[in-house]
Amino acid sequence: MGAPGAPQPTDGNPFAQQAGGTLPPPVPAVPARNNVALGLVVAVVVALVSAGIYGAIVGATEYEIGYAAVGVGFLIGFAAGKIGGANPVLPVVSALLSLGAVYLGQLIGIAVIGGDELGVSATSLFTEHFDVLTEGWSETADAMTFLFLAIGAFAAFSGAKKGAL
Repeated sequence: MGAPGAPQPTDGNPFAQQAGGTLPPPVPAVPARNNVALGLVVAVVVALVSAGIYGAIVGATEYEIGYAAVGVGFLIGFAAGKIGGANPVLPVVSALLSLGAVYLGQLIGIAVIGGDELGVSATSLFTEHFDVLTEGWSETADAMTFLFLAIGAFAAFSGAKKGAL
């Protein structure tokens, strides 16, 4: 095994480090934590993605689902807390982003439902007739709508606290 005359490992491992020098152990990558700016950016991205998913769920089922609003809020807060750490700004900003994400998701759901009924794409309804969507949301908003907004915000606040642990 190996070159003639070279010292052989004594433990039977041909890949063991030879006498005369050892390598230091590899340094593990430092996780991205306690970075408030990055936590906020991640929270915004998660808010936009989860709003789209929530809107698709509302559009497909034609119902507002409370658990989905909780999921939207929790994901936003947890992501912000996991990346941003325990900064006290993150739970508050996460709650505000959750309000916007649940609202945006409801508007996307209305656009999907309205697009199906009118025979137009939800995207064109959303981009070209946003005023009609917001007016329709205002007319159909009831106590449950605002409860879902509040539940999502609470879940985001809690998620940010849990993510920071």
